[in-house]
Amino acid sequence: MEQNQPTKSPSETTTAAKKHWYAKLKERWGVDSDFQILLIFIVFGLTGSTVVYIKGYFFQLIGFTDTTPGWLKTTLYLIFIFPAYQVLLLVYAFIFGQFDFFWNKMKKLGKGIKRLFSKKSTPHE
Repeated sequence: MEQNQPTKSPSETTTAAKKHWYAKLKERWGVDSDFQILLIFIVFGLTGSTVVYIKGYFFQLIGFTDTTPGWLKTTLYLIFIFPAYQVLLLVYAFIFGQFDFFWNKMKKLGKGIKRLFSKKSTPHE
């Protein structure tokens, strides 16, 4: 026996509560303005592009070639370029008026890294 029920479109079959990635991002970051999201994306884009540009000169300056072992490149990248990324992020954030947003995110990141390396005390029984 067939039932004559209207068919639902694919968009209707998904849950209505499912949020778009953009809305989730705004909520997670605590940002209300679409313009602020645009500025944040610009800061990330400029910082990443600048770091890629600087990395090439940095590796050339210290004499890295295609034959330099990957572990050495990675180690020096983490020691020198990663902190440079953080500084550049704050510089671009300041230029685009997003310093407070990025500073708060960096403080949160710093606390997380600190927890990774801190000793955990175990209760003595």
